[in-house]
Amino acid sequence: MAATGYLEGTSPTASCITVNSPRLKEVVHYGDGKRSLISYDSSTSIRLAGVLVVRLSGRVVEGRGAGLAAHRTVAALPGELPTSCLLSGLRGSAGEAQLEIRP
Repeated sequence: MAATGYLEGTSPTASCITVNSPRLKEVVHYGDGKRSLISYDSSTSIRLAGVLVVRLSGRVVEGRGAGLAAHRTVAALPGELPTSCLLSGLRGSAGEAQLEIRP
């Protein structure tokens, strides 16, 4: 189903090469006007052939799918070398994401 959304939160122990201990909330707006609020509390990340793949895991806490498990997988191409942000900070990246909500 077509949807849009946004993530807000922190990952206090994140670094240039990994995202750890996320405390993220995502609001998803579906094409039919309904919404879901998802709380993510764990993640795994790997860098493979220059692509950073992050998988967030959590639960739908409100709205469509309330109580179900949620997983967001993001494959991102960083705009810089993995260690170049050590001095400059994280500047962001672009990629594709997939959201799964399941029992």
